[in-house]
Amino acid sequence: MALTALAKDAIAFGTPLPEVTKKQRSQLALLGPLFREWNAKINVISRKDLDQFFVHHVLHSLAIARLLRPEPGARILDVGTGGGFPGLPLAILFPEAHFALCDSIGKKIKVVDAVTETLGLENVKGIWARAEALTGEPAFDFVVSRAVTKMPLFIEWVRPLIADEHRHGLANGILYLKGGDLKEELSPIKEKVTSWDLSDVLAEPFFETKKLIHVAL
Repeated sequence: MALTALAKDAIAFGTPLPEVTKKQRSQLALLGPLFREWNAKINVISRKDLDQFFVHHVLHSLAIARLLRPEPGARILDVGTGGGFPGLPLAILFPEAHFALCDSIGKKIKVVDAVTETLGLENVKGIWARAEALTGEPAFDFVVSRAVTKMPLFIEWVRPLIADEHRHGLANGILYLKGGDLKEELSPIKEKVTSWDLSDVLAEPFFETKKLIHVAL
């Protein structure tokens, strides 16, 4: 498994991944077979992406861990999780943090719940809802997502959900995975925005235009 790809050139971009246990490696390795099985019943991942499942979904999701080091008990929300990305790989990597994976499409949360149960993840909760409807949930330290919508609108959705108390090495806010030229999209944002090119640390062609964005809220 190519987890070592994320540990390369740690000084240039964030920090290395935390040490991965045998159990975590097993859980990460099971994601591929589980999603192939579920995708035959419920189409949550394109067949093209299934052929590159580890790179396009697992490795892409774990890129967030180059920056994120949640304290025990941290609350992290994955908005528009689809079948569970980036939330599921991150939940495997950080078992002491609590992850809420939300999506507006019920069948996708059905898959999230089934995979969570099969892997024995006790720190994951699937939520069938839009992010705007989560006002009753306790505040979250971080919101993670993969290209759900343009960033200014996304900030509007999730700003009320972010905790005021900052207790991590990274400021509370958004960790967003998205590709392309984002200068115009990010220009109206008044909050502190930092962007990293994933191609600086991941050599696969898939990451050539992919970025990790942090918005401090």
